[in-house]
Amino acid sequence: MILSRVLAVALAVAVTTLCASAGDSAKTLRVVFAISETSFDPQFASDAASDGIIANVYEAMLDYDYLARPVKLVPRTLEALPSIEDDGKTYVCKIRKGIFFTPDPAFKGKPRELTAADHAYGLKRLLDPAIKSPWAWLLEGKIVGSDEARANAAKTGEFDYDAPLAGLEVVDRYTLKIRLKQPDLRFAYALAVPNTAAVAREVVESYGADFGAHPVGTGAFTLGEYKRSSKIVLIANPGFREWKYAPAGSIPPESEPIAAALKGKRLPLVGRIEISIIEEGQAQWLAFLNRELDVLERLPSEFVDQALVEGKLRPDLAAKGIKHELLLRPNTWWTYFNMEDPLLGGYTPEKIALRRAISMGYDVNEYIRVILKGRAVPAKSPVPPDIAGYDANLKTQAQLYDPPAARALLDRFGYRDRDGDGYRETPDGKPLVLERWSTPTSLARQADEQWKKNMDAIGLKIVFKKDRLPELRKMARLGKIPMRGDGWNADYPDAENFMQLLYGPNAGQENQARFKLPAFDKLYDQARTLPDSPARIRLFDKMTEIVLAYAPWRLSEHRLEDHLLQPWVRYYKPHPIRSQVWQFLDIDETKRSR
Repeated sequence: MILSRVLAVALAVAVTTLCASAGDSAKTLRVVFAISETSFDPQFASDAASDGIIANVYEAMLDYDYLARPVKLVPRTLEALPSIEDDGKTYVCKIRKGIFFTPDPAFKGKPRELTAADHAYGLKRLLDPAIKSPWAWLLEGKIVGSDEARANAAKTGEFDYDAPLAGLEVVDRYTLKIRLKQPDLRFAYALAVPNTAAVAREVVESYGADFGAHPVGTGAFTLGEYKRSSKIVLIANPGFREWKYAPAGSIPPESEPIAAALKGKRLPLVGRIEISIIEEGQAQWLAFLNRELDVLERLPSEFVDQALVEGKLRPDLAAKGIKHELLLRPNTWWTYFNMEDPLLGGYTPEKIALRRAISMGYDVNEYIRVILKGRAVPAKSPVPPDIAGYDANLKTQAQLYDPPAARALLDRFGYRDRDGDGYRETPDGKPLVLERWSTPTSLARQADEQWKKNMDAIGLKIVFKKDRLPELRKMARLGKIPMRGDGWNADYPDAENFMQLLYGPNAGQENQARFKLPAFDKLYDQARTLPDSPARIRLFDKMTEIVLAYAPWRLSEHRLEDHLLQPWVRYYKPHPIRSQVWQFLDIDETKRSR
């Protein structure tokens, strides 16, 4: 254990004497991540594993009510939801007094209260080009003065955190005023994304490049034991403020018993969370069956038949007290093509034809039926159901599985087999080899096999390269991957959150296809200014039509999630936006010990 960690623990113990500790130290929740973390820096990380830790250690200004449906924003570090002025151009945020960061040597032994300046600093880090934040799109082009600040940083090589920024005004110790260039009635959603969390500047500067391994927040948990890419332990924050669940919206009947049980209880309920990193589905499933995991938050697709019968929990598992929760989380999965790749990229007719032929040659229905065991529905738009801006009546045809049409399209644009080896060459006679990257898991290998079969059927040669997901994400941001499958869970319930994945200025962030088309970007900018309305939905429909026409993506599916719980887990209900709900869970240790 390094010295700084020893000091931090000692300081945490000191705080405990001042504030009754939340979380029962005798209770441990054991969960699993299917991918490795990359960093616990809120403004830098974007993978599900890292963000799951960040959401429990750090705090954004806003959050979502645990049980309310439809989902509802609630204050987190604010006294109340922001007051909105100037028809949606100004957000006034009042920070709750008495919130403290967990002790850290960077604070030199003194309690460190959260202030408006900390939230402003966290938002500025999103804008700092040196951070290379994949979340910059949340603020970029929106905050007054943000473009000028980023341009100056690009020119000088350093972001000036001390220079006044008109769009982020620290009015006083507990008041932050955010000014936007134009009205945005959905901007509050951005303030609920965990990656907009407040961070303490002195901690960032103390740890420097290693800040991502030393998370210091104001949240319900702190980082305990940490073995990179293997095991992460969270400990209930001994200095966490008193927090009790109080529903802020409509509670569905099936969740009313949970709401009643949580009433009056101080959160979090467990004192320790052990997160194992297990990438292979088989190992996850066996760990759950062996009672080594309390919650399996996503049943691996390859074990659906062993856990479910026609979508219901198998009787033998139900007899053991195991519980099943089904969630159609707002998500979309796709295969993207790098629009800057010499073979697959480009906006000329023959390049578009190649991508559209690949898309028509791939059988999404077979993938869902055989590999995902039916636990998904085909995607016809980047926007998933139950998201504002989704059009259930949208008719799309461009990516239907049609191998004969795919072969005809390739023939028409000169992609022919000139040497008789069964595979096509480019129109100028050069070798044509598709390169698809994926993770080294059994599920990905099955997907590779189907891709090869489908591409062989239309005369396209495809090869596969492997790496772990964190490395693939790094490569994708740098534009080094020609073709890869990926997915996105909603950060907030609006179509903008999905269309930003193809917005030109976001290339190098989460626009991994590096798609840059002025017509698409113009529609996206227009949609930002409109309230929820049929007119706004039509803009998203037009964006979808552009995606299908230019084919930077081969749309795939919206996945169903099957969550399995051991009999001793209490109060679990999956949330459509929040991936981890650990703060609300309890463990009946008497049942677990049987």
